[in-house]
Amino acid sequence: MTLEENTLKKIKTLAYQNDFNDKETTYFIELVNSGTSIDKAIDMVEERKLTKKSVKKSYKEVTSTRHKANISEYKAAKEELLTYARQGDADGQCALGYMYYTGEGVPQDYKEAVKWFRKAAEQGNADGQCYLGLMYNDGKGVPQNYKDAMKWIRKAAEQGGAEGQYYLGHMYYAGEGGTQNCKEAMKWFRKAAEQGNADGQCYLGLMYNDGIGVPQDSKKAMKWIRKAAEQGGAEGQCYLGLMYKNGIGVPQDYKEAMKWIRKAIEQGNGTAQRELGLMYYTGEGVPQDYKEAVKWFRKAAEQGNADGQSDLGYMYYTGEGVPQDYKKAMKWLRKAAEQGNGTAQGMLYKMYYTGEGVPQDYKEADKWLRKMAE
Repeated sequence: MTLEENTLKKIKTLAYQNDFNDKETTYFIELVNSGTSIDKAIDMVEERKLTKKSVKKSYKEVTSTRHKANISEYKAAKEELLTYARQGDADGQCALGYMYYTGEGVPQDYKEAVKWFRKAAEQGNADGQCYLGLMYNDGKGVPQNYKDAMKWIRKAAEQGGAEGQYYLGHMYYAGEGGTQNCKEAMKWFRKAAEQGNADGQCYLGLMYNDGIGVPQDSKKAMKWIRKAAEQGGAEGQCYLGLMYKNGIGVPQDYKEAMKWIRKAIEQGNGTAQRELGLMYYTGEGVPQDYKEAVKWFRKAAEQGNADGQSDLGYMYYTGEGVPQDYKKAMKWLRKAAEQGNGTAQGMLYKMYYTGEGVPQDYKEADKWLRKMAE
């Protein structure tokens, strides 16, 4: 059974009036052609659109940069998601890639994640392009390749994807895959920030705070970091707390500092955990408490924060808040030093040079001294 030309024109007109895209129009025609009534077919297309919106909304929540969102909707939409991905829907492919990336609802598999991100990216999906670029940047599921990372992240950024713009800015900021370019970093952070991207807002604020790529301006720094914090960005909350702690762009206010740092901690932010540890260590805004300092240094250290690892190693070295333990000091200092933490590298140099807590080893001492000087 095929539709007559006049009927087909009527159906296409209805599709246009209901704001169906090309794929939805094709699906609508297939339904009517198979004997489904026009009213029922319209309802079925609208239901499918709503389900896709739910899938996409859940995907956006899950992939929100550096945040772990509630993914109950995401799991509930799993079957629809798989269907859309296999039918060639780019949003579905991207979301399925993220499921494989996180291991939510499926076994974690970076190669499968890359496969689905690539399918979405090659259709021009900005999220797929961004996440494929990040896989190349991190060397997950593919060999690390900054050139390919830049290629795909730039594609996402240039078509207006806010996350792509933020990550492209970060690549320029960090000099990943080439020469550091702070002006380009500033350009892309601003584009992301103006779209409401919390990480873009935070880093734009940090650029103003440090005077990198722009004249130093504490008020503009506070403006953008506050925007990031108030929409729930953990890094923005942490840095807003630090600005209150240090009186940058605002009068010093330890109560406000603690409020925002704790908000960031509630999201598991390692920098905030380490900063709270420092406040307890110095007694700045809170009663001095070495045991509490150790507690928060440890939380930061255990999730890979290099400063937290260095601080925890130092506490074991001095025996402040914990029994002195050179073996544990060495463990945490080495972890931090291997991430490039200069303080930890200096401590390792000292310990190996003097033979304090470890066998004296001038070769190892020289190694860490050189790394510290790089």
